[in-house]
Amino acid sequence: MQKDHHVVVVGGGFGGLQLVNDLKGVPVRVTLIDRRNHHLFQPLLYQVATTVLATSEIAWPIRHLYRDRPEVTTLLGEATAVDKVTRTVMLANGPAIAYDTLVLATGATHAYFGHDEWAPVAPGLKTLEDATTIRRRVLLAFEQAEVEDDAAIRDALLTFTVIGAGPTGVELAGIIAEMAHRTLPGEFRRIDTRRARVVLVEAGPRILPAFSDDLSAYALRELDKLGVEVRTGTPVTDCTDFGVMIGDEFLPSRTLVWAAGVQASPAAGWLGIESDRAGRALVGRDLTAPGHPEIFVIGDTASVKQEDGSPVPGIAPAAKQQGAFVARVIRARLEGRPVPAAFRYRHQGSLATIGRRAAIIDFGRIRLKGALAWWIWGIAHIYFLIGTRSRFAVAWSWLWTYLSGQHSARLITQKETLRKEGDAGRLP
Repeated sequence: MQKDHHVVVVGGGFGGLQLVNDLKGVPVRVTLIDRRNHHLFQPLLYQVATTVLATSEIAWPIRHLYRDRPEVTTLLGEATAVDKVTRTVMLANGPAIAYDTLVLATGATHAYFGHDEWAPVAPGLKTLEDATTIRRRVLLAFEQAEVEDDAAIRDALLTFTVIGAGPTGVELAGIIAEMAHRTLPGEFRRIDTRRARVVLVEAGPRILPAFSDDLSAYALRELDKLGVEVRTGTPVTDCTDFGVMIGDEFLPSRTLVWAAGVQASPAAGWLGIESDRAGRALVGRDLTAPGHPEIFVIGDTASVKQEDGSPVPGIAPAAKQQGAFVARVIRARLEGRPVPAAFRYRHQGSLATIGRRAAIIDFGRIRLKGALAWWIWGIAHIYFLIGTRSRFAVAWSWLWTYLSGQHSARLITQKETLRKEGDAGRLP
């Protein structure tokens, strides 16, 4: 068996960590590179943004995760290029890293469809910084409305617009509405938070397009019960500090959240290979870059076709399965055994919550909705969290929220300014 084979993994998300975990016991050196020092459980990131969970409950230091794996070296750094000839990865903050096998699991960020200027006023939700920014803006909007005398500006402050009605958008809209209509009433004196408007905008004909028609319709009814205004069939055409254009209509709204699309990392450009419209690298069925069997691309960075020609979805279970597949390939190569010919994605179900008491689950033949689906959704997410402490902390936060209706992480941190027309003043 080959000794001292160096595997470089760029990206500490679901795919990258699954790969490193599954390489335990394989005689390789592993270098794991990430721009941040923590692994983030992104499926619950929206709950940090909406004050249900604290940041420490869904993120873990990567170095701590591999403290007992001496063959794993963790580097805090940002990859900027790949030299396929010399087999090295260039870093923005350090020397080039040589590899024998390279795995790019660099994920994706927000896509504004050619309008990157919207990003400052309509933040997306991919990082802890995004989540705390959204949480801060939501809470500050209520605080600013409490001291605002102009009725029109106050109404704009109490209007929250979520753009994009996939699972993240639906989950965000539902919890913001619950917070405004059920959690905050009684805590303010000059405003009635129950008058807040939560508007969910979807350019397509229906919300949650990846789910079946009946589950989408059920989610729509549940959002209506929570007081969420759903607008479908018309795209957003502009985002400003003071509101959003939905088609030709301007909606005054001081808090905008973007949940409408993603753009892959520039990994395809690093490798000089083709990419799809979202920037995902077009790789083979074995997840390797064309002509370079030593380079794998996985997760949101890769565009992979299933046997029926449909794309593998960009979700956490798919990334984990791809990481596990690449680990099997590396192990087989080093042991001189036949390698798996193609990655096969096993669909494990699609899940989405609507508020704190309802959810929808699509397992294919089995579809669930309502309170039972919510409990299954919660158990599944707790199971996939890392560590007993995190599982207990999240379970306790959810139980407290479920029983009391109160959110445990309603803290305004760092500084944010909210602008008003005709007013040079700033909220400190």
